[in-house]
Parts: sequence; C-alpha cells; structure tokens
Amino acid sequence: MSITPLMPVYPRCGVRPVRGEHCHLISEDGRRFLDFASGIAVNVLGHSHPGLIAAIQKQAETLMHVSNLYGSPQGEAVAQRLIDLTFADTAFFTNSGAEAVECAIKTARAYHQSAGNDHKFELITFNNAFHGRTMATISASSQDKMHKGFMPLLPGFKYVEFNDLEAAKAAIGPNTAGFMVEPIQGEGGIRIATDEFMQGLRALCDEHDLMLVLDEVQSGVGRAGTFYAYEQYGIEPDIMATAKGIGGGFPVGACLATEKAARGMVAGTHGSTYGGNPFAMAAVGAILDVVPDGEFLADVRAKGERIKARLEQFIGNYPDLFELVRGRGLFIGLKMKVEPRPFVAHMRDNHGLLTVSAGDNVVRVLPPLVIDDSHIDEFMEKLSAAAASYKIEETA
Repeated sequence: MSITPLMPVYPRCGVRPVRGEHCHLISEDGRRFLDFASGIAVNVLGHSHPGLIAAIQKQAETLMHVSNLYGSPQGEAVAQRLIDLTFADTAFFTNSGAEAVECAIKTARAYHQSAGNDHKFELITFNNAFHGRTMATISASSQDKMHKGFMPLLPGFKYVEFNDLEAAKAAIGPNTAGFMVEPIQGEGGIRIATDEFMQGLRALCDEHDLMLVLDEVQSGVGRAGTFYAYEQYGIEPDIMATAKGIGGGFPVGACLATEKAARGMVAGTHGSTYGGNPFAMAAVGAILDVVPDGEFLADVRAKGERIKARLEQFIGNYPDLFELVRGRGLFIGLKMKVEPRPFVAHMRDNHGLLTVSAGDNVVRVLPPLVIDDSHIDEFMEKLSAAAASYKIEETA
C-alpha cells in the first residue's frame, strides 16, 4: 500500500515531538524547539504544568469515564465555575472546538424553532472565518479551499464581510436566526473585530430577537488577555463556543449559553458519548485554577505588549519581509509582505522556533501564557536570526 498509516490530510513536517518541557518541545532526534505555536493556541500552561499533570493523574486513578445517562458531580462543578466566570447560565461539554460550534449552531436554531419559528434557521457568518472541519462548520465558512471535495454544503449560512456592520444589517432576512462571529479571527490572520462592529451586532440581535453566537475557540481562555475576548467589547453573547485552551492539551470544549438562548435544548435534543467525562473535567478544573486569575491575565496582557513593542521595532529592519504587527494579549499576528509558510518552515527547520501561519499573509505568534522574559528574549533572537538568513528569492 502507498497510503500512510495516518490518513494523509496533514502535510506533516519533519519535527516529531516526543517530550515537552514548559515552553519547549523536544523532537525524537533530540532537537529542541521554542514553542510559540502552543498546539495552535491549546497549551496555555505549557507542556509540563504540575497542576494540570497532577489533576489528570489523580482523575485517571479514580474514574475516567461514565455515561452521560448518570449524574455528573464533576461536570456540574466545572460548569458552575464557567457560569460564574462568564455570561452563561448553562454549559454543554464537547470533545473539540468544532463540536462546540456545532452545538452552538443547534442551540441558535432551537431557540427559534422551539417557539414554532421553523423558518428561522440561517446564521449570518463572516468572510475569512474558521469554525471547524465538520460539514456544518465548513458550510459556515466562506473559504472555498475548505469546501473543495465536500460539496454540496449544508444550507443555512449567509456570508458577509467581517467588520462591515452595514452589510451584516442588510443581510438580515425572514430566515435569520442570528450572527456567528469570531471576535478575533485566528485562522483568518489575527483580524480584530472593532468595538463598533461587535456592539452593533449585539444591538441588531436585541432589536430583531436574534442570537449572537461567538466562536471563541481560539481567542478564549486568556489568549487575548481577558478570560474571553468578548469582555473587551462591553457586550455579552447569547451563545459561545470554547475549546483549545480550556483543556490545556486535553481534548475538551464547551458550548455556553444563557437560559433564554438554551430554551430549545431539552432532553433528547443533543448528546455526546465522551463529552464532559470526569477525565476532561479534571483538566478543565486545573486550567480554571490558573487562567481566570486577575493577576495572571494582567501578566498575559503585559507580556503581549512587550512582544508587540519589540516586534514593531524589529520589523523596520526588514521592510521587504514584514508589514505590521497586530493582536491582543498573546494572540499576536506578524503580517508579512510575502507568503508566510516558507518563512514559518525556515524558522522551524533552521532556527528551532515554532509558529503558525494564517490567512492574510500572517505568522501567528501563540506562546504558552506562562512564558517569561527569557522566552521572549529567545523568541526575538531566533526570529532575528531567521529573518537575517532568509532569502526571499528562494521562495519565488
């Protein structure tokens, strides 16, 4: 057979990690990498946080999984902690971000259809968004590259331009159930929603009795410098999907909702075999022990500002390579004037620095939230060496 044992849907590089130490990864050949990718915004506490390790080990010794047909003291406790920290009144736990978004879509539709408004099923979404890889979540995205090979798409989504409030307003029709938006587009290139846009979407939802659904799978759990990015806009959503950092590396997500928004999500309408199992709840509990703390989040914001300031000073040395820096907290984008993927590979293969490319010619800088100044110094040293040794013409 010529096919690989792992289905070849990822163009995997030569880095093969077998161990993690705080903010570094070690490959099976012994190479050491500074991890400013964090598993794409997942490893918020790095790779060997003692609290997360202890929580998972302790739970593994006690109880790993039971069916959701039984009561869940572990899930109830973690759900209450999330409710106390956010806008939400209720939570459904999932195994991934895409599943959390799927639940959010169903919750938005069920809100209307439980009241007999079966025609209200359409969510207005935004260009360059990324909501996951399931059929519903790729249908919610306007990106043709995600659609190829999987047509026809599922109905129920209408795309408009990100940060264009007038276009969003004009798109509202008789079938509209709500808006689904990332406050900060991650895969789209660390594109930040404006205050006017987010506050305007909230006002439109209030005016037309629509659901404001936020996808904070990537921007949440301290990544943008507050526990969730929506806090920075002075608004609250009706429904929100969260994952990635919420488990710190353990596969878990959640759909959070207000009591009003969740009125259609009654017994039998949704489910998950593994969602919210005790093992996952132990991981989430360990994250909640650390990240929501005010001092911890203030430190994330301060470290983000230090990195951005140094990057803004640095990019002037390479005007042919770099255009600008943007982002919030430790959710940072370095916009290039050339295709970023070859440069990301160059940093990785030749300088031991892991980052992630994104849309709009952006390199995502997504370090663990627990970095210190020594990691920032190491990052800048490796980035500087990579830029100095990079030959643009080689990638033409």
